[in-house]
Amino acid sequence: MPFNTLPSHLAARFSQEGVRDVECIFPDVSGYPRGKLMPAASFAQGAELRIAQAIAMQCVTGDYSYDPIFPDEDPDVRLLPDYTTLKPVPWASTPRYLAVHDCLELSGKHAGKLCPFAPRSVLKTVLERYAALGLTPVVAPEIEFYLTAANADPAAPLAPPKGRGGRAEVGQSAFSLNMLNELAPFWDEFHAAIDALGIAADTWIHEVGLTQYEINLLHGNALAVADQAFLFKYAAKEVALKHGLNAVFMAKPIAGQAGSSMHLHQSVVDVNGQNIFSHADGSTSAAFAHYIGGLQVYTPDLMLIYAPTVNSYRRYVTGSQAPINLHWGHDNRTAGLRVPRSGPAARRVENRIAGADANPYLAIAATLAAGLAGLQEQLQPTDPMDSNAYDHAHDLARTFLGAHEQMDASASAARLLGPEFVQAYLAVKGLEYDSYLREISAWERRFLLPQV
Repeated sequence: MPFNTLPSHLAARFSQEGVRDVECIFPDVSGYPRGKLMPAASFAQGAELRIAQAIAMQCVTGDYSYDPIFPDEDPDVRLLPDYTTLKPVPWASTPRYLAVHDCLELSGKHAGKLCPFAPRSVLKTVLERYAALGLTPVVAPEIEFYLTAANADPAAPLAPPKGRGGRAEVGQSAFSLNMLNELAPFWDEFHAAIDALGIAADTWIHEVGLTQYEINLLHGNALAVADQAFLFKYAAKEVALKHGLNAVFMAKPIAGQAGSSMHLHQSVVDVNGQNIFSHADGSTSAAFAHYIGGLQVYTPDLMLIYAPTVNSYRRYVTGSQAPINLHWGHDNRTAGLRVPRSGPAARRVENRIAGADANPYLAIAATLAAGLAGLQEQLQPTDPMDSNAYDHAHDLARTFLGAHEQMDASASAARLLGPEFVQAYLAVKGLEYDSYLREISAWERRFLLPQV
């Protein structure tokens, strides 16, 4: 079924299932679901739905930027449903569906086209450049997150919840199936939820941190996988709340514990479905080297996409298995770019830079855009790293402000992701940083109050 063709049987399905409403959602700049609730009967009739253009670029604080890139008149965009994403909402108390939407401009020079600010638009635009060359990216994310006890006081640290044994997790429990089972009621409902949403999950593991977990999504079409990652985070938060928990996707939510990442495995296939990173005889192609070269050259300017908040930069610590540079190597987890051992058909590169807090649409768009630039410009990578990459220089931005300034000064970021998006993104992120600077932290009170 084409993504924007209204299914003829929809009204009958909604009536039979007693569906009252449809969540018409889209990812905002942070990857957070926003939108409107529409009566199911109206949705089934294809009723037009509009929303303010600025919503796609709403700050995490709820503020909006007054940068000139945003029209003063605050115009509407049309929400266009992608009917391939129409799914029942598993956690709803009454029958309800959801559908992921695109934002289409109604006026101005982009009238009838995708809103250049909307994250799903950014990814679709990058994928169009691949399609024009007869190429299709294949992506698989690995998403890490914490389950914590309910937290009503933002000044209080997050804490692990009590499990079935009546006590909170302590110590090192990486890859423990016992500890994975401690919160079985949550996992049972969450598993059912992502199945209902059509999210193709692979392995589930307990990660290094206290009640930290990782779930790998199966490789597939980049837009479909981004939609799944978006809905995955939505589902995790909703199901966790039903069980008195928080599903936390911050990059570094708990001091002294491991950070959470969103590693992105990626390859590219041609019109025949053949992996262009491998020759017919199974050997590595020049295209693979060029793709890695593109990631190495352009990723530094796009760091603010992979690490979008001040908290993100707490994750990049030497020796923590979070990368500090863009070396690449075969099966080398100390490098920012890892090439897993695989057969020729599965030859791929794993970008380990993005945190779990990154917007999946934007992170996937950024890595694919950088790789495509490497292919088109035939960029050459450095030699593979066969030692500890932590012994080498930290060549990624180490602070939010450093990453913001680097993207702002970049000649390539706008070319890779669109000038209007980059201007809007920098404006929003700058506004969030200003809000952060108005906050006084416990560290400042602890050490500066008595000593300065």
